[in-house]
Amino acid sequence: MLNKEQIRQLIEKEKLIEGYIDLAQQLTPNGFDLTVAEISGFVSSGALDFSNKQRQLPDTEMLMPEEINSQEKYGWWKLKKGAYKVKTNETVNLPNNLIALAFSRTSLLRMGAFTQHGVWDAGFKGRGEFILVVENPQGLKIKQNARLSQLVFLAVEETEGYQGIYKDLK
Repeated sequence: MLNKEQIRQLIEKEKLIEGYIDLAQQLTPNGFDLTVAEISGFVSSGALDFSNKQRQLPDTEMLMPEEINSQEKYGWWKLKKGAYKVKTNETVNLPNNLIALAFSRTSLLRMGAFTQHGVWDAGFKGRGEFILVVENPQGLKIKQNARLSQLVFLAVEETEGYQGIYKDLK
């Protein structure tokens, strides 16, 4: 697992992560915090098969944050109990010898919510997308650019790299 200084060097020299808000704030001892750019609700069902030939992604509708204080630049999403799709501000550019795993930040867990992620394969390049599940019966408020999840990076043997449909996701 990479440490803070190794991650910083890869960000500065190899553009491992771009589009971050504050490098010093988002770097952690063993990872990097991802921030929320967009939150969408699901408005239709999806379909998944073995070969992905009949895969159908569900339709989503972007939720707009509410302005609570006119003095503040950023608004808040007021989320009810349920599942949401999140897009990050950050773009991740994994080389073919590095994978990433993402986990909910413990602050989020303490509020009755969590994130769900897939493996970030070696060679993946694009903006992060993941699921946010709010289990707190009272809901959750999230401010624009809040840090929701943490990426940790693991070195692997050089591989061909990710070639799926989400490569270069914007």
